[in-house]
Amino acid sequence: MEWAHTIAPGARILLVETPGGGKTGTVSLDQIVTAEKYVIRHHLGGVISQSFVAAEQAIGSAAIRSLRGAYLAAFAGHVTVLAGSCDSGATGFEPDQQHYYTHPVTSWPASDPLVTAVGGTRLNLDAGGSRKSADTVWNDTYSPTANQLVYGGNGPNPLAGGGGKSVVFGRPSYQNKVRAVVGSHRGVPDISMSAACSGAVNAYQSFGGQPAGWYALCGTSEATPLFAGIVALADQVAGHPLGLINPALYQMASEHSRGIVSVRSGSTTVSFRQGGRWHRVHGSGARAGYNLATGLGTLNARYFVPELARLAGRS
Repeated sequence: MEWAHTIAPGARILLVETPGGGKTGTVSLDQIVTAEKYVIRHHLGGVISQSFVAAEQAIGSAAIRSLRGAYLAAFAGHVTVLAGSCDSGATGFEPDQQHYYTHPVTSWPASDPLVTAVGGTRLNLDAGGSRKSADTVWNDTYSPTANQLVYGGNGPNPLAGGGGKSVVFGRPSYQNKVRAVVGSHRGVPDISMSAACSGAVNAYQSFGGQPAGWYALCGTSEATPLFAGIVALADQVAGHPLGLINPALYQMASEHSRGIVSVRSGSTTVSFRQGGRWHRVHGSGARAGYNLATGLGTLNARYFVPELARLAGRS
C-alpha cells in the first residue's frame, strides 16, 4: 500500500484481507479468489495488485483453471490485474513449500493471460537518484548482503525475479509478435520494475509477531504495487479503468514507444543447496526486445503513462 501510494498519491487504495489457509504462513487461494470476485462485483477498484505466487506444477493445471474465475470476472469488468512473477528466479517451491524445484518453473497467477506479470529490475542510481547506468535484471542470489536481509545467511539462495514459459496456458494473441521467444506458450513476465534487495525500499510494518517499525523490503512484491501505481496514473489520464493492458503493452513495444525501456543484461539463473547437494537452475538472460527475464523491459513513466492511457483507453 505504501509504495503504490508513493507512485499514485491521489489514488484511493483499498486493502483486502483474507484468513490464512489453516496453518501458519499459508494462504487459501480459494479465499483470495472469493475476495477478488467481491471487489470486482462491487466495483471497488480499477487495479488489483497481488503478490502471492505458486509454481504452476505445484498447483496443477486443473486447479489453476478452476481458480481463475476472478480474472475472467476482472476482464469482463474492465479491471486490471497485476501479479508478481516470483522472487525465486528460474525455480519455485514444490507443493510442500519447503523444497525448490531443480528445473525451471513458471509461477501462477502471473502466467495467466488475463494478468499482467511484473518482473524485477535492479536500478543503478547515484545518491541523488539519477541513473548511472541502465537497469539490469534483478538477481541477488549471489549477494551476501541481500541474503542476510532475506534469509539471515550469506547464501547463495534463490533470490531473483521469475520468468519463463507457462506449461498451462498457450501463447495469447498479444504475444504473437514475440513468438520467437515464447513459442506456443504464454511468456512471463510482461514488464518489470525495481525489485532488487540491494536497493530495497523502506516500509512501516506493524504485523503481529514482530516489533512494529521500519523494515527493508524487496522483490516483485515491491515491483507489483509500484506498477499498480503507474496503471492508476494511466487510469486517471484516460478517465476510466483500462482493464487488461497487455495488448497495449505489446503494441507500445512494437511501435518503439519511448515509454518502454529495454533491459539488456542479467539473468534469472539461481543456485542453492538442497538435499546435501548444490543445484543450479538455469533461467533466461536479458536482451534487447522481449525476454523471459524482464519481459518487454521497464518503463519511463513520463512517456509510458499517457501512451498506455491512449492505447488501452481505446478498448
